[in-house]
Amino acid sequence: MNKILVSYFSASGVTKKVANKLATILEGDLFEIEPVDKYTDEDLDWTDKNSRSTIEMQDKSFRPPIKNKVNNIEEYNTVVIGFPVWWYTAPTIINTFIEENNLDNKNIYIFVTSGSSSFGGSLKDLKSTYPNLNFVNGKRFTTSTSDDELKSLLN
Repeated sequence: MNKILVSYFSASGVTKKVANKLATILEGDLFEIEPVDKYTDEDLDWTDKNSRSTIEMQDKSFRPPIKNKVNNIEEYNTVVIGFPVWWYTAPTIINTFIEENNLDNKNIYIFVTSGSSSFGGSLKDLKSTYPNLNFVNGKRFTTSTSDDELKSLLN
């Protein structure tokens, strides 16, 4: 049986809405990748060189701590990871999630929520950073993405 985990990081609520819908459609379990320290609007101001998100994204080794852990990751064959695109790639908290969970021998799919950026840069960067993991596919979704399109992520 293919057991699916839909994990997501959402800074503004958009990715959370998509993840909830996706988990329902795929009949998967939902896990929020939640930072220990929530991001404020000031933290997310990408135009400010001193904002928390800018500083984190400039340091490729930085791993923001996550509040909770997936207790039963070994039960899942498929892991979906959703996130907003930051600086054309995955936020560093996604690296924290990947490194804190054993995703070996799992099919990993990503979805991104972005007004304009595609999933391609994020998928390429994750494959390059974690060459031993099986990143299968990715898609860009919005809150108005159809159920059929959401379902197509795993095709």
